[in-house]
Amino acid sequence: MKFGALFLGDPPWSRVVDLAKKAEEYGFDYVWTADSHILWMEPWLQYALIARETKRIKIGPLVTNPGTRDWSVVGSLMATLNEISDGRAVCGIGRGDSARRTIGQKPVSIGEWEKAIPVIKAIAEGREVQMNGATVQIPWASGHECEMWGAAYGPRALGVVGRQCDGFILQLADPDVLQWCRKTIDDAARVAGRASADVRTMISAPPYVITNESERKHAHSQLNWFAGSVANHVADMVNAHGADGLPPQLTDYIKGRPTYDYDYHGKPNNPLTDYIPSEINERFCVIGTVDDHIKKLKHLESLGVDVFTGYFIHDNIDETMKAYGEHIIPQFK
Repeated sequence: MKFGALFLGDPPWSRVVDLAKKAEEYGFDYVWTADSHILWMEPWLQYALIARETKRIKIGPLVTNPGTRDWSVVGSLMATLNEISDGRAVCGIGRGDSARRTIGQKPVSIGEWEKAIPVIKAIAEGREVQMNGATVQIPWASGHECEMWGAAYGPRALGVVGRQCDGFILQLADPDVLQWCRKTIDDAARVAGRASADVRTMISAPPYVITNESERKHAHSQLNWFAGSVANHVADMVNAHGADGLPPQLTDYIKGRPTYDYDYHGKPNNPLTDYIPSEINERFCVIGTVDDHIKKLKHLESLGVDVFTGYFIHDNIDETMKAYGEHIIPQFK
């Protein structure tokens, strides 16, 4: 299993670069930031700075979308980042949640998302593609690979991942939900003439290392924001298609939730997430001692998880990163 680290692009920008450098030193394989340009600083400028200050770690958004920017712009950004980083660019892509909603737009449709993914990948890799009746190809792109990792929860979006993506991003660490998602992805991949192994799996969730049980309640208070964010995506699916066929771990806890406020998106002090039960935090996040983390991650690895990306969005970032670098990541190398 490989490891990634996600940070929010809050000021100062130097903190993000320093954290990325530390992640590389600790043995992480990927460094990501969120691409939501109103809530946080513009990430693509940060990626260039990170690329110049690191040597090995892969860099990219978790996640961008094909609606905030033109598809050709996203492809060019990825190609440029690959040039700057000597082929270390990687792209997580979704339909656009906070990046779109904070400017008064809805996420792009499933159909548009599916069409955009292979076009962006082709442009980023310097290949010729048809767009709007024009032949488009970046002449200076040197042909570096651009991994496209699709973030999804619902059956239709999971089908797109199975048909179009190099990897699947599940933004929670629940083994049961993972297996449900992978079945839908594998079925879609098979119909498209692909193998299950063509689509790797990444679990993305907050890790929080504690030293004793008295710290667990505080850890939960720091991580409620995450399940609240997941609930927003799940509510969209339920409102559009109903809850039939979806895992109860996704749908039961969102009943009666308050209105979501994007001013608190990704913030541990979100006052609208007190309804999150501790059981959901334990299922969706990775909480506990070093040994607890190793045990859960080993289980996820046994289910086919290729990458675990930690969302370092809480008050224990430095200590948890250190524990991963010194004690947890070495167990998987």
